[in-house]
Amino acid sequence: GLNFIDLMVRQGNIDNPPKTPLVPGFECSGIVEALGDSVKGFEIGDRVMAFVNYSAWAEVVCTPVEFVYKIPDDMTFSEAAAFPMNFVTAYMMLFEVANLREGMSVLVHSAGGGVGQAVAQLCSTIPNVTVFGTASSFKHEAIKNSVTHLFDRNADYVQEVKRISADGVDIVLDCLCGENTGKGLSLLKPLGTYILYGSSNMVTGETKSFFSFAKSWWQVEKVNPIKLYEENKVIAGFSLLNLLFKQNRGGLIKGVMDKLLNLYNSKKIKPVVDSLWALEEVKEAMQRIHDRGNIGKLILDVEKAPTPLMANDSTETSEAGEEEEDHEGDNENKERMPFIQ
Repeated sequence: GLNFIDLMVRQGNIDNPPKTPLVPGFECSGIVEALGDSVKGFEIGDRVMAFVNYSAWAEVVCTPVEFVYKIPDDMTFSEAAAFPMNFVTAYMMLFEVANLREGMSVLVHSAGGGVGQAVAQLCSTIPNVTVFGTASSFKHEAIKNSVTHLFDRNADYVQEVKRISADGVDIVLDCLCGENTGKGLSLLKPLGTYILYGSSNMVTGETKSFFSFAKSWWQVEKVNPIKLYEENKVIAGFSLLNLLFKQNRGGLIKGVMDKLLNLYNSKKIKPVVDSLWALEEVKEAMQRIHDRGNIGKLILDVEKAPTPLMANDSTETSEAGEEEEDHEGDNENKERMPFIQ
């Protein structure tokens, strides 16, 4: 599976980035080839999906058994590779951090992405939950039925939300950071929860830019604890990778995966796969994420042969993906598009 965090790793926009050379990737699916001496519950030949602390983009992957889960019989390998990161992140934020309940309202950014679609599906499992989503206009037709109210990401969504719900919302899920932090907090109802789970606005150009880095963080308003106290608001952060690999909460995540797989088997949730890419096409796949062109999850398929590039398949590489993304609207379908440099 490809995630936005992989793009941030590549650009060095994370704390303590690993030394090169390294193989990126944090989730995968496949068939068990070998077992450690003390491993129980799995057999060679089992179909599984797993979290990996880097090195998931490979033909052979090794990871501790606590991060491995069996795949339901009717789940494809591509769906399984799209499942762990997005759905566990969405579930943990909604139910473990924000305590989503019947009748609540949720604002989620990047509603067309993998996490955004997982959030929308999980919200639909609770009665009378209103979902406000922001996304690029070219994605609206494809995702309009997954959320209650959909806004253009470049519009003044604060005013749009307040026009529909004057009191604001109960939960804000922010993967953008920057100026959206203050906007999200302003939209919270009393006892509402704002959760920061990413900072994709820090990824702008093709290389790490100190200016864009600083500008994004400069726009994050200082949080005044007294103001939170007076307004009865909650601000939280969530990092699934830190929870797994730094804070040793694999057991907690396993319980969440069990609940999610029950929802999948009940046909209440289903991963949205945007496109499949060969390992040799990882550069083009990451460009599609960079340009916010995907609806759902991009998957690297180790058995897929690279798609021949045609001259008319070329496209310009944007200097700032979020500023150029509306041009993707020319491509209404969800087929993967090759890129020529």
